[in-house]
Amino acid sequence: MATGKKITESLPETDHAERRSQQRRRVLKGATIRFNKGYGAFECVVRNLSENGAKLTFGETSAVPAAFELKIAGEERMREARVRWRSPDSVGVSFA
Repeated sequence: MATGKKITESLPETDHAERRSQQRRRVLKGATIRFNKGYGAFECVVRNLSENGAKLTFGETSAVPAAFELKIAGEERMREARVRWRSPDSVGVSFA
C-alpha cells in the first residue's frame, strides 16, 4: 500500500580520485609498438596522452608485451613504454 511518502535510497558515494600525476588529454592518433629488437610490431590507436603515459587501443591485447617502444604518428621521438594495466582491447602505459 502506498502511504504517500517517498522512499529515497541513498547511494554510497564513490571516490574516483585521479591517481595520475599529470592530466591526460584526449587524442586520436595512430601509433606503432615495436618489440623483440624490432622484429615484432603492432599498430594501435593512442586514445589519451600525457608526458608520463598513454592509453592505447588494439583489436586485442593478449599478444602485447609488457615493455616496448612506442612511435606515435607525427612525432619524431620513439618512447620506451611499460604496460601498467590491460583490458581485452586497451592497455595503459607509462613512459620511461
